[in-house]
Amino acid sequence: MGLSLVHSRGCVGVESPLITVEVHLSGGLPVMHLVGLPETAVREAKDRVRAACLNSKFKWPQSRITISLAPAELPKEGGGFDLPIALGILAADKQIPSTAFDDCEFLGELSLNGDLRPVRGVLPAAIRARDSNRILVVPTANAAEAALVKGGKQLHGSSLLDIAEWLHGRKELKKCEPDLSCKPPVHPDLCDVIGLPGAKRALEVAAAGSHNLLMLGPPGTGKTLLASRLPGILPPMSERESLEVASVASVSQAGLDHRSWGVRPFRTPHHSCSNVALAGGGSRPKPGEISLAHNGILFLDELPEFSRHALEVLREPLESGRIVISRAARQAAFPARFQLVTAMNPCPCGMADDNSGRCNCSAEQIQRYRGKISGPLLDRIDIQVEVTRPDKSILSEPTDNIENSAAVRARVIESRTLQLERAGKPNAMLDNADLSKYCHIEGEQLGLLEMATEQLFLSPRACHRILKVSRTIADLDHSEGIACDHIAEAIAFRRLQISQIGT
Repeated sequence: MGLSLVHSRGCVGVESPLITVEVHLSGGLPVMHLVGLPETAVREAKDRVRAACLNSKFKWPQSRITISLAPAELPKEGGGFDLPIALGILAADKQIPSTAFDDCEFLGELSLNGDLRPVRGVLPAAIRARDSNRILVVPTANAAEAALVKGGKQLHGSSLLDIAEWLHGRKELKKCEPDLSCKPPVHPDLCDVIGLPGAKRALEVAAAGSHNLLMLGPPGTGKTLLASRLPGILPPMSERESLEVASVASVSQAGLDHRSWGVRPFRTPHHSCSNVALAGGGSRPKPGEISLAHNGILFLDELPEFSRHALEVLREPLESGRIVISRAARQAAFPARFQLVTAMNPCPCGMADDNSGRCNCSAEQIQRYRGKISGPLLDRIDIQVEVTRPDKSILSEPTDNIENSAAVRARVIESRTLQLERAGKPNAMLDNADLSKYCHIEGEQLGLLEMATEQLFLSPRACHRILKVSRTIADLDHSEGIACDHIAEAIAFRRLQISQIGT
């Protein structure tokens, strides 16, 4: 009796594959069948679509309705298929024209009265629809999110009746526009931190080269304070980086807040979080903290309080920049190129290294506490700095000449620009081929690194990371080559040996 095809988009990780909604009306008792691996929310679409169509003054077909979501082997989830299913049924029953279906894709969940509700994953769908040269039609509540994708055409409507009227040519749907009313966040300023010149220098080098950072020191010395100032000195994200960050947020449990567009993520999970919360997962894989921190910062305070299993999850993403979550029914890959910043106390009570004699922890307790951080994980942290308690009261220290975040950020941006022009990536992401090309050393510099390798028992990975940090320090000094001073400072940033911190 009738057949229609409507294009929509699914969600697999941060990808948005094309889903074709096929609707066939045939003779027989009035019944609706939905096939194509629909999950619970999609199977329930039958009741939502029927009520929405009737309440929008459409006639419900009194025939056998078969709905196929293709490709059949891909699991379908979420309420975003409500709108294309409803349009497919109405088009197959000749109540609306289907002439625009080849050039459009539709996403949206229907309420029982026919209004359109927002759905997750609109941003990846908008990117793929743009690449396919199709118009994407979304609920009005998702308009600001869809408008973040430049170069495509995105329209929005508030109800099923609005979309039907547009298909009939009786009204125009509005173009999705970005929300320009939001203001950029104000990050805490580095001038609030009094003293700690060594730790501030480590923070600047870490920001300039996107290096991982560990801060060790007694409680109250300013480790968390310093970490909270890092977002304020990082360079701005590019358009591509912003889209990647927004795509991960769009498919997450919380969804995308379009007001965070262009803002580097700063994730601070509690130390009680599980390895699944950190890495991502679930029966329907969702991104975890390390993916939500993509192109931003993952700050782990009280590092040894995290379970060792959770910390070991970080090792592979730190090297590859992505994480693959495998389940029996499906597999999903999420980006995870984050900058790891950590803070920890020297012992369970935190007083072992403050020279006050107040530490009552036994050697066994200290070893067990520090042993929660494995050597392979520690080896992947480029900069390891001690944050010591000041010798005199910080209350009497002058604050007039303390450098603010804007001045440090200017140097960081200048250094990062040099790195991107030279290698197309920050120094922390240089591979072995890049090291021989951009971090070549010989003579006195090579001898200094070899001596440090022998005395500190450094692994080849640690040596490579020292070279990367040296390159960043040289960039901050506007030096074309790596000098001995740069290597010496990079070595000093790794003074915390594996025997001292982990096992």
